[in-house]
Amino acid sequence: MSLLVVVLLLFAGVSEVAGRILPLVVRRPGMSRTRVAGLLLACGLVEGALFALWPLTAASLAELVQSSPPTGAGPGWTPGLVTPLVFAAVLAFPLLGPTLHLLLLVGVGAGLVGPVSTATDLGRWGSAGCVALAGAGLGAAVEAVRRSVVRIGATTAWEPIV
Repeated sequence: MSLLVVVLLLFAGVSEVAGRILPLVVRRPGMSRTRVAGLLLACGLVEGALFALWPLTAASLAELVQSSPPTGAGPGWTPGLVTPLVFAAVLAFPLLGPTLHLLLLVGVGAGLVGPVSTATDLGRWGSAGCVALAGAGLGAAVEAVRRSVVRIGATTAWEPIV
């Protein structure tokens, strides 16, 4: 993975998290800017790692479906495939467009179908199913972590910083 792809994945992760965390921060007075910046960076690293795992998870699912091992190397991200993920922040804001955000992720997943199909020799429809299943599984996992963090954060009392 090139350095440009890693930077784009990190920026896409921070972009995704910014769209989800900033509306919550606005509703919760008393959070310091350093704490918000730390949350954005930490959660952005997690989101970036999940984005990086998406093609690998899809290829692993394709290997489970196939009876013979794949002939090529595993698929990876290219700058052209990652770039649309950077726009996730604008589309992730709850009132601006969850439907557009979903369409963006579907578009990026459709772009991953070709590399996964080439790497695994599974075919386009089988690869599309594996990409969709991998995306949904990773999305469900990160949503479960988000909800548990929010639940834990809601039980602790936040002190206003003066």
